Amino acid sequence: MNREFAENALRLPVIPETVTVHLGRPETEARNVTVPFADYIKNVASSEIYPTWPESALIANIYAEISFALNRIYTEYYPSRGYDFDITNSTSIDQSFVYGRDIFSNISRIVDEVFNTYIRREGTVQPLFALYCDGIEVQCGGLSQWGSVDLAREGLSPFEILQYYYGGDVELVTDVPVEGARESYPGSPLMAEMFGDDVYLIQIRLNRISKNYPGIPKIARINGFFSAETEEAVRAFQRQFGLDDDGIVGRATWYAIARVYAAVKRLSDVNSEGVPFEDAVLLFDDRLSEGIAGDEVREMQYLLLFLSQFDEAVRPVAADGIFGPETRAAVEDFQADAGLTVTGVVDRPTWELIYRRYVVYRDSLPEGYFTVTTRPYPGAPLRRGSRGEDVRVLQGWLNRIGEVYSAVPPLSTDGIYGPDTAEAVRAFQRIAGLDPTGVTASYTWEAAAETYRTLVEGEYGSPEQFGGVLGE
Repeated sequence: MNREFAENALRLPVIPETVTVHLGRPETEARNVTVPFADYIKNVASSEIYPTWPESALIANIYAEISFALNRIYTEYYPSRGYDFDITNSTSIDQSFVYGRDIFSNISRIVDEVFNTYIRREGTVQPLFALYCDGIEVQCGGLSQWGSVDLAREGLSPFEILQYYYGGDVELVTDVPVEGARESYPGSPLMAEMFGDDVYLIQIRLNRISKNYPGIPKIARINGFFSAETEEAVRAFQRQFGLDDDGIVGRATWYAIARVYAAVKRLSDVNSEGVPFEDAVLLFDDRLSEGIAGDEVREMQYLLLFLSQFDEAVRPVAADGIFGPETRAAVEDFQADAGLTVTGVVDRPTWELIYRRYVVYRDSLPEGYFTVTTRPYPGAPLRRGSRGEDVRVLQGWLNRIGEVYSAVPPLSTDGIYGPDTAEAVRAFQRIAGLDPTGVTASYTWEAAAETYRTLVEGEYGSPEQFGGVLGE
């Protein structure tokens, strides 16, 4: 199996197997009931709309009901406020749900066909907060239920009805996977020198929150490593919102950050700022094991090779991108030395600890260990959604390289790894004879650094002189 770093490794919404409904307003004492998600939507649809309506109107309304519920679940609207349920049945704030009611047969059939489809705005991740109302007694800024009936009778399709009310930039996400219920909190506190997707998510959210609360300092390196500047941003957030300022992201801080992030981005608003794809990037994808080959393997080997220079317990391994017996042995050495279960498989805990140790060793090296012209590899791949000083440095290198290689387009050095930066990286990778993934892993970073150093140090002055370094 060949594996490459995927640009689309994202933290995306899923359909929960079940949903817990509070049978009353959130602040009142009432029963919670947990039902399968599809059954919940069938109940809401049977309670909100009439089965005699044209099918296009029924489907459009059901899409809205699904998206509304998923928005509540995705943003953890109620759990982030300390409640033990996902949504209420209060029609003044949520959707009608009558526990134990009969379900209309045609509505049941439609829901079975579309329950794993939701609405979102183009360029965003989160399900649309698909506000709707009856359109007669109550007016709102979303879908009019009775108005959808008129549009269906005029021949509009369900999607055209949605566009009529929510705008032309909405899209339907289909075949969404169904997964068991889970909370976003990782289960244990995040603290100094930890590394991983959860730290990365917290960094992204704190930086966005800081736009509204400038007392929270910006984190320059958003790379999943819980650095000193990340800790200071956490402390500032905790002071801002009346939490113990210990610099540790425990459950209370995690959900406070989630709540404030959703608030500043107005995620519970039909016209919200939205969560862009770059805010949902995952640093780690799947497990790596013997027999796999590709860019992810090569990245892991590069880091292990670096560690082997400072830790005798980690044997050196060739960064050839092939997970063979030698690589497995090196992984087992690392796991044994780190106190992990020795499996020879690079699962998420192993990935995270490899990166963490890399950063610790790298940052402990004396000044001058690396060339003064360039800086060392950040420790984690940069890709669409990455941001910070490392991205800004890479953009500067690419701009200098582009002065010689016109195939590399000029970039704004804004520190944001967007589509333009990804395309410039692809152009450089083609020149350098690397897979044009658009992701800057260790080998792409090193190649760009070497090329930049060569240019700055004046060893070459024209594209023709790069024949032995880069292949076109």
